[in-house]
Amino acid sequence: MMFRLLAPAVAAALLFGAGAASAAKAPPKGVELYAIECGKFPVPDADMFSDDGAYKGVQRTLIVPCYLIRHPKGDLVWDTGVPQSKQMLLDALKQLDLTPADIEFLSVSHSHFDHIGNAGLFAGSIWVVDPDERATAFSEAARKNAAQFAAYSALETSKARLIETPTLDLFGDKTVVIHQAPGHTPGHTILEVKLQDAGTVLLTGDLWHLAESRAAKRVPRFNFNRPDTLKSYEAAEALAAETKARVVREHVMEDFEAMPKFPAALK
Repeated sequence: MMFRLLAPAVAAALLFGAGAASAAKAPPKGVELYAIECGKFPVPDADMFSDDGAYKGVQRTLIVPCYLIRHPKGDLVWDTGVPQSKQMLLDALKQLDLTPADIEFLSVSHSHFDHIGNAGLFAGSIWVVDPDERATAFSEAARKNAAQFAAYSALETSKARLIETPTLDLFGDKTVVIHQAPGHTPGHTILEVKLQDAGTVLLTGDLWHLAESRAAKRVPRFNFNRPDTLKSYEAAEALAAETKARVVREHVMEDFEAMPKFPAALK
């Protein structure tokens, strides 16, 4: 996992925020997409993010986002950040008069620590997950990292909705669609969100960690499967072209900062 490749000082450098409110908010009339900061970390040497040596000695700061998609038929939390950002996520939900108990669906792009870090908060939600990724999350190797595993272990008994086909139309109206995009991990997924005013947004998980990796088609050294990664790149680009989507490279600071500042939303 990526966490094992980062120095302890990196985890200690995570930044946090806060918020306020109460009681449950009525469902929205249309689809809304909220981008929530769930930490950030400095990377002193980004060499791990390309297997061709292109990033050796390159320094970056990566954002760690969480997303809330509000739909008239229910709310979806997509990616839950690093474990240290638990209060940031709770405070953000509170600003919208929500608690984890109000969230109908949970899904994560994959089970690395910075995407599933607070998923245990949503053990009462329906976990929408690729079966290969679920198996990875609860593998013997994953269980050995006790601190990381504890952050999401409650999902083991959650009700799950498995993504067993290339796409899953969560609400049945083509506004929130999860696409299988394996390679980074066995069951990595990306999320397509169709908004009335803003158009289609594609949240790409860890397809690309750094801004220039997309155009260069660079593959991180620690990806599970290189050929599958390249196929997922092609599929994501085809989807983006077909839907004229706004592509969000999730760890890229400028992509995150271009989203409405929470608690504002794309609609």
